[in-house]
Amino acid sequence: MAVALKVESFQVGPLENNTYVVFDPETLEAVVVDPGMGSEPVAAAIKGRNLRVTAILNTHAHFDHTYKNAHFVKEFGCPLMIHEAELELLRDMSRHAGLFGFPPSSSPDPDAFLRVGGEVRVGGGSLKILHTPGHTPGGVCFAAPGFVISGDTLFAQSIGRTDLPGGDYDALVQSIKSSLYALPESTEVYPGHGPATLIGYEKRHNPFVKGASAIVL
Repeated sequence: MAVALKVESFQVGPLENNTYVVFDPETLEAVVVDPGMGSEPVAAAIKGRNLRVTAILNTHAHFDHTYKNAHFVKEFGCPLMIHEAELELLRDMSRHAGLFGFPPSSSPDPDAFLRVGGEVRVGGGSLKILHTPGHTPGGVCFAAPGFVISGDTLFAQSIGRTDLPGGDYDALVQSIKSSLYALPESTEVYPGHGPATLIGYEKRHNPFVKGASAIVL
């Protein structure tokens, strides 16, 4: 039987990003998702709990979610993974940060690309990779029994913005309906910003995307 993975959330930085640590409580293996601005204390918390980080994962390559990639890769000596369609955006991170008035910060290139439909092992458990384009072309979510880390795809009663380069409103709505709303209603949603929510609650109350999951033929 697969291990029930645990999730710890840390709100960090001036844009109030959520950085997540997902870990196996038995083996203490862990992954870090979206190390944003101001997330250095997360590394200290990981070390304090004797977790062994095996990968750094990005839901997408907007600078506020990738700002401290280099710091975490150096701290833990582990691979960085992101969807291949985000590579150009990742490499342009310093310029984008500057456009929003933040100091430049570069990220190393990924060591491996996230394979849609594949999994990332975390000790005795795993995170399923869901491709959810719309906020960005290569945006992904990470799902496991009981929870999904949704990045900037789905928020509590909101959705990711689509007015930035590569954004596509129709694609985002379809991603939410076909990939996220297909999860059990009790699934806890851990977004890139703001509080956690539930899939069932969003189906009924999200003003941007209501209703049951779409039928995918």
